[in-house]
Amino acid sequence: MSKEEKKVARKSIRTSYISTVISISLVLFMLGLLGLIVLNAQKLSDHVKENIGFSIFLKEDVSAEEASKLQAKIGKQPYVKQTKFINKEDAAKLLQQDLGEDFVEFLGYNPLLASIDVNMNAAYAHPDSIGWIEADLSRNPQILEVSYQKDLISAVNKNVQKIGIILLSFSILLLVVVIALINNTIRLAIYSKRFLIKTMQLVGATGGFIRRPFVWRGIVNGFVSALIAIVLLGGVIYSVAQNMPDIIDLDDVEMYGILASGVAILGIIISWVSTSLAVRKFLRIQSTDLY
Repeated sequence: MSKEEKKVARKSIRTSYISTVISISLVLFMLGLLGLIVLNAQKLSDHVKENIGFSIFLKEDVSAEEASKLQAKIGKQPYVKQTKFINKEDAAKLLQQDLGEDFVEFLGYNPLLASIDVNMNAAYAHPDSIGWIEADLSRNPQILEVSYQKDLISAVNKNVQKIGIILLSFSILLLVVVIALINNTIRLAIYSKRFLIKTMQLVGATGGFIRRPFVWRGIVNGFVSALIAIVLLGGVIYSVAQNMPDIIDLDDVEMYGILASGVAILGIIISWVSTSLAVRKFLRIQSTDLY
């Protein structure tokens, strides 16, 4: 073989390796992205539920000091994430902004009541819990009414359950697709070397001897692909964390370690198994079938 032919062959092999690594990296990146969503699904669900709350309207004769003590008492309850007191004047200003006109001047008095807005912890954000919370608060003589959107809370819980089932089903489907894509990519890469494999076999090389360099190359490709996918995922995580800090927490090192390890292990194992099976296939076929 001439130097020019060797140069072309080396370039072809290098191109094949690069294209294989890029293809596997993109597939692992998509799988890692789904893994990130799954790992943060509970945080996202909690974030949505904790933005659901209820309003406690106080009686007209409740003083500011009494309202402050009541707010502090409610804030200590296990179902409360945070509370916010809104006096009559602030309530009027908020409604004026929504209406676009001064209704207090039109009516001659402020008909609104002071209230305490409560955001619940996610574990209590479902209809059953809110039912007994409402009953408990309504027994307080300082409280006139507990107001919340029953239909919204039921809809959120139902939709969270549906999304969880859909996400799990999609994860399983994507995992199967990922394995199939990586397997096909590696099989195509090995296919281009089928004549080399058969030649080595014909000159007396054992199956294990022939498979070994291909398998090691597959493992290296899988590891490099996983590293590229992890770097891409790191960029996505950092970008999302800047815009949605309540959902993505950069300090959760353990979770991201699990995600990165999962991507690396999958990349190595799938590449290893796929390469081994592809080489074994070409070792078994007849020379006439190579064409």
